Amino acid sequence: MEEFTFRDLNLNKPLLNALDDLGYTTPTTIQVKAFSVVMSGKDMIGIAQTGTGKTLAYLLPALRQWNFSKDRLPQILIIVPTRELVAQIVETVEQLTTYMTLTVVGVYGGANIRTQADQINMGLDVLVATPGRLLDLALRGDLVLKGIKRLIVDEVDEMFDLGFKHQLLNVLDLLPEKKQSLFFSATMNEQVEELIDDYFINPVKVEAAPAGTPLENIHLTAYSVPNFNTKLNLLEDLLGTSPEMEKVLVFVSSKSFAMTVYERLLPNFEERLGVIHSNKSQNNRFETVNAFQSGEISILIATDLISRGIDITGVTHVINFDAPDDFENFIHRVGRTGRADRKGEAISFFSPFEASSEKHITEGLGELKLDFLALPESLELSNELISEEEPRISMPEPAVKIKKRDDVGPAFHEKSAKNSKVNVRKDWKKIKQEKYGRPKKKGQKRK
Repeated sequence: MEEFTFRDLNLNKPLLNALDDLGYTTPTTIQVKAFSVVMSGKDMIGIAQTGTGKTLAYLLPALRQWNFSKDRLPQILIIVPTRELVAQIVETVEQLTTYMTLTVVGVYGGANIRTQADQINMGLDVLVATPGRLLDLALRGDLVLKGIKRLIVDEVDEMFDLGFKHQLLNVLDLLPEKKQSLFFSATMNEQVEELIDDYFINPVKVEAAPAGTPLENIHLTAYSVPNFNTKLNLLEDLLGTSPEMEKVLVFVSSKSFAMTVYERLLPNFEERLGVIHSNKSQNNRFETVNAFQSGEISILIATDLISRGIDITGVTHVINFDAPDDFENFIHRVGRTGRADRKGEAISFFSPFEASSEKHITEGLGELKLDFLALPESLELSNELISEEEPRISMPEPAVKIKKRDDVGPAFHEKSAKNSKVNVRKDWKKIKQEKYGRPKKKGQKRK
């Protein structure tokens, strides 16, 4: 049977030429399934995990239907959760529109809003934005949304997980009622379903893989590790003795842990090592991601907030240094490897303090099991606990018994003699007669 290619889709020559330049020939499952639905103008819910090609799944049909407009107001609006994802989608749009006269602008928080407003005022066709900055620009009057014909919200579940729900809802209320809405998510939850019920008209659901399940070409392994410091020893040991770890993404739960892991690995892996978290400057984060993508560095330590905006190919190993909070986070993390039909490895460290997270993940996997491995014999086991692992002793407050008083009276005191007067009606005529010898009248004429 002849292989299905992009030329079998209803794409115009400029897009096909751009795909040829990029070396793309065969569409993925989500790209094939989504194309005809988007072209039909119907609202769509796309369920696809990271690495399945969903960015092109919505960009190709959206750009195929784009028509030049003299008013230069944005016709296509793409909302994503992170700055890094904004930059990556803007770059992809620019690559796909090499042979088209189209302007794309990306806006996000942390950058100069005046500069972004000036870019918008110069005219654009496609706007890629994070919800917060998009709302700011609209409320300032710098962004006119009446020309939006196609709304695309990518990583909807992550948008809610990162606390952008109310900002997203406010943006949706500002958009014209007549438009096509496309939402893409790796997983479905109650919040996403409620949003769909409120803002979609008979949406078509397109699914590339069962929601909430890891890709089959990822080997899932795990280690039971006694504490944080032993995790550091294990991570250093694995990175130093496993030559197959060519491109490693290490996930940690917080900014402080990211820096702790980074500083521990720095002496032995300085030339291969990078770290990103929300306290890093925007330029530093872009440069670090680009260095990891290009292979300049091969080990990247990242927090969940930043990792959700990373779209990097060729990651051979994902290491969950800290257990993710829930199963959905686990899916998002491990989905960074095993992409484009390549095999991937996802390794998780579980300490006794993360027993509940381990339980959620193993239950979520169902028939797919974590392969628990024995700790290396050479591994140094640490007995030192960090403050988060120290046992907390809670002392009950002693009950104070209030002695009952028998002589408690009313909740007031006797008035002083000065204030003990009572209201008595006085005979002012008599009082004045006694004082002046005659009654004194008001308004008495002078003689």
